[in-house]
Amino acid sequence: MIRVMVSGAAGRMGQAVVAAVQGAPDMEVVARADPAATGEDAYADVSQAIAATSPDVVVDFTQPHVAFANVSTCLSAGVHVVLGTTGMTDEDFATLTTLSQAHGANCLFAPNFAVGAVLMMRFAAEASRHMPKAEIIEFHHDQKLDAPSGTALRTARLMQGTVPTHSVRLPGLVAHQEVILGGLGETLTIRHDSLSRESFMPGVLLAVRAVPTRPGITVGLEPLLFGDDAAG
Repeated sequence: MIRVMVSGAAGRMGQAVVAAVQGAPDMEVVARADPAATGEDAYADVSQAIAATSPDVVVDFTQPHVAFANVSTCLSAGVHVVLGTTGMTDEDFATLTTLSQAHGANCLFAPNFAVGAVLMMRFAAEASRHMPKAEIIEFHHDQKLDAPSGTALRTARLMQGTVPTHSVRLPGLVAHQEVILGGLGETLTIRHDSLSRESFMPGVLLAVRAVPTRPGITVGLEPLLFGDDAAG
């Protein structure tokens, strides 16, 4: 049984993760870390929860300004991390890599845990090899703090050439992205829509199961779905 702590458990994504882990036959929620969480398994912060419950894996869906400290604390304590919070820098990840190596704890970061979104990125990367120009439009709910989204940035990084990105923040949206490619007399549009936060849960559970066996920092679900050669 994998002992899971959810960081950011009172948020919308955190609540969905708690429900998904509780429904998985090989996992249990041992702690919910969030200042707004209540109940016997609720703790105000990550360090307090780790000390009290000794989780195997922490799933972090919080905010950019606290995620780095959360992950650093977990790795320093020898606890594996599945990270869904975007907005951290390359320098942040360099520091986390050092902590991971020093303490033997792993981190799997994915800008998007929806399997369809991972396929969208993979198809867009392939299409960009054959069409000369492309742009990305990403749409998210109006509470999302970072723009462009981590998914848009990673998609652009995987594609050939310079790919401009555009961000839309509106109530009523969840997470959506279009990659529009243009060639001589034609366009190709690749679109993914997450209609509910449940769309991310199969990928989160896949990551929780995989992270203990993947040393260091893993970026994206691609290595889990397609093999390590697919990592970009």
